[in-house]
Amino acid sequence: MSDENGIPLPPDLTEGAPSASQGIPSGIRSIKDLIDRVTGKHLGPLSPEGDAGLAEQWPYPFLALVGQLEMKLGLLLALVNPAVGGVLLIGPRGTGKTTAVRSLIDLLPSVKQSKCHYGCTEEDVELGGIDAICPDCAEKYARGEPLTSLRAVRLVELPLNARLEDVVGGVDERAAVHQRMRVRRGILSHADRNLLYVDEVNLLGDDVVDAILDAAAQGSYTVRRGAVSATYRARFTLVGTMNPEEGRLRPQILDRFGLRLLVRGLEGQDERLEAYRRARAYLTNPKQVVALFVDETLQARDEIEAAQALLPTVKLPDDVAQVGLELIQGLGIDSLRTEITLFEAARALAAADARTEVTPDDIRQVAPMALRLRRSVFMDQYFVDQKNEEEEIAVALGAMKAAEAAAPKADKAQKAKPRPRRAKKP
Repeated sequence: MSDENGIPLPPDLTEGAPSASQGIPSGIRSIKDLIDRVTGKHLGPLSPEGDAGLAEQWPYPFLALVGQLEMKLGLLLALVNPAVGGVLLIGPRGTGKTTAVRSLIDLLPSVKQSKCHYGCTEEDVELGGIDAICPDCAEKYARGEPLTSLRAVRLVELPLNARLEDVVGGVDERAAVHQRMRVRRGILSHADRNLLYVDEVNLLGDDVVDAILDAAAQGSYTVRRGAVSATYRARFTLVGTMNPEEGRLRPQILDRFGLRLLVRGLEGQDERLEAYRRARAYLTNPKQVVALFVDETLQARDEIEAAQALLPTVKLPDDVAQVGLELIQGLGIDSLRTEITLFEAARALAAADARTEVTPDDIRQVAPMALRLRRSVFMDQYFVDQKNEEEEIAVALGAMKAAEAAAPKADKAQKAKPRPRRAKKP
């Protein structure tokens, strides 16, 4: 078989490969098993796709990625449990970081999202009363109309050239034409209950980084433009990629990423050849490649939703938590976010494996992703340099305490001395 240019397709794509009709491999009981088994799948026969001139989106199937097991597992854990605190993919260019993130679209579950311009939800009414939502939504709520609808989680991308006004929002120009002032929603608001993807996160401007940090920490942010202000929800899972060759990442934003995944190039020749064949097949006919992995993709989505439902029941025994705490203390990590990421990732892994209790093996498996890049050489040296001053302060305080202790004894001795008697007058 040849493509439209008469070039023969690779043999593995045309001969002897199983088709999608053969279904999902047997023995799959959890999403973790699915990742391990589907990596070795071969593609079936493909035919070149005709060009209809339409701009259609067919993301590369997530489960069609060759190798990179840590990257795939880390991204799926963030989908199962957003409490891990986001994911940062670190590696050289051309290793599939952006492809992996964009391929998550077909795996994203559904959540309740606001239908309002300002992001009003029924939860706002329960927490803050009817005054916590806009007047339009208050009328809908009074009539018994829903303020939210069940929608698939979206991947919201932050452009590299995004301005601060694009990120947080600004004055709605359409409303300004009619002599009205209204704040337009920004990218952070649209990312609420979704995934916020920041490519080349180390190249962002400081003002944009600060806005993302504040929104990620608070879960909401306020925009003020003159006399008009609006507060938007921004409860998103932050996913970023970076190439260390192009610059370092500010420590403030690095600490906001829970899992740090090192994405290296494929080492085995067989894996690299298979990656080439799959990429060539995808360029030849994206629809057919997506169709070949549709069964696994649907099962992975179901497994993610099942793991999310199981997650609240997953327990972390004290003795297992002690294993993680000893790891953290042994490495001298200061940030308390480390425990949150480590334990929440371990809970997500147990849920993904259809278990309700975390084991020490779960801790060990997620530890590299949660603990790397946590220590600061600068802060270690800073505390070493500060030690001399701390010792001087301790000596001064000790001398002061000794002086205070000696003062009462001197007064007591002074009082104990006999006073000289005055001579009697004749």
